[in-house]
This record gives sequence, structure tokens and C-alpha cells, in this order.
Amino acid sequence: MILTSESLEALRSQLIVSCQAYPGEPMRDPRTTGQVAASAVIGGAAAVRVQGLADVQLTRAAVEVPVIGLWKDGHDGVFITPTLRHALAVANAGAHVVAIDGTRRSRPDGLSLTETISGIHAESHALVMADCGSLDDAVAAVEAGADLIGTTLAGYTGERMKTDGPDLELLSLIAGADLGKPLIAEGRIHTPAQARQALDAGAFAVVVGTAITHPASITGWFKGAMHS
Repeated sequence: MILTSESLEALRSQLIVSCQAYPGEPMRDPRTTGQVAASAVIGGAAAVRVQGLADVQLTRAAVEVPVIGLWKDGHDGVFITPTLRHALAVANAGAHVVAIDGTRRSRPDGLSLTETISGIHAESHALVMADCGSLDDAVAAVEAGADLIGTTLAGYTGERMKTDGPDLELLSLIAGADLGKPLIAEGRIHTPAQARQALDAGAFAVVVGTAITHPASITGWFKGAMHS
């Protein structure tokens, strides 16, 4: 399957499930990632988002929906698929879409966002999802050639306050700017109602991760509510 900008239309108003586990956790195993992704697809996920080269490879074999792949390297600054080298490795692992840091911050390899996206397009069939933190990021990412825009980094770059739930204001701002690219809501979407709100705010599709695929967090929410 080669995903094109035109075939992205199938993801409109659909749920994308992020299947990731933190280092050191029992579920931090590429085989588990693939199994969780396949389970999410049974539940109705129209695409999945996974981190790590082996995770992308095994998830591609486990599902027949688009796979959004990324490679986290580090913990601060630009660490979501931070360089062109990382991005091409994710594409070569089989990702239909490569998610990269789509902010206006300096990248570790010194390349501009435009150069990074152009390199991905030139060397692979993958589309590019720019993980942004602000409206200015989104505008710049579209100008740089991104195929999709995500609100993944809203509240994490210092440009906007971190909201308790999804940054619905940012979604509305980007949607209102009419940038001509699919707007993917991602980040702190913890309930079905919030996913619906994200669509109503103008999102093309919605990514949910922790609330579906991270048992430790979900368990903690229940325990906290019971003992508050």
C-alpha cells in the first residue's frame, strides 16, 4: 500500500490510535506494539501511530491500515524523528506516513524543516506528518511541504500553555486558517467526548494514545478517582 495525499480522504473524521509504551515498561516490546495495534484496528481504528523501527516493521505486518511511524531520540527539544536520517529510517521500515517534529526550532542535523521534508519526499514514498505546537508552526510546516499537520506538541514547546485536555483553541485557530492540509488532533485526548470536541473544533481526524493503549496511566486514573 502506498498512501497518497488523495487517499488520505479515507481518514476523514476517523480515529487513529497511537500504540506506544515507555522504555522499561513490560509492554515496551515491538511484538506487543503490533498486537495492540491489531486490537485497535478490530475496534475501529482507521490508522495507527507507532514509535520505533522494529515497531513499525512488525505493525506493518500485523495490520492493513496506514501506519504513521516515528522515532523518538532523546527527551528534550527536538526529539520526535529529529533528523532526516531518522526520518528515512522510519520510511524504510515501512511507515506510510513519517511523523516528525514540525516546529520552527533548530534541528540537530542543521537542516531546515523544508530540507527535511523535501528529503523524505525525494527518497521515499512516505507522506510527512508535522507535529506542531502552535499556529505559526502549522503555517510554516505547510509552507515547508508537510502533507498533514498535527497538534501533538501543543503545550510542550513554550508557545502555548499546556491544557488539561486537548488544545481545542489551537485546533480552531489552525482550522480557521484554512491551510489546505489535513489537521490531525493529537495530545491529551482522554475521553470519547473530547475526541468528538476535537472533530467539532475542525480536526480532520483524531489521534488517541494513552487513553486506549497505556494501561498504567488508565489504571492510575481510576485509582486516583477512587481515592480522591
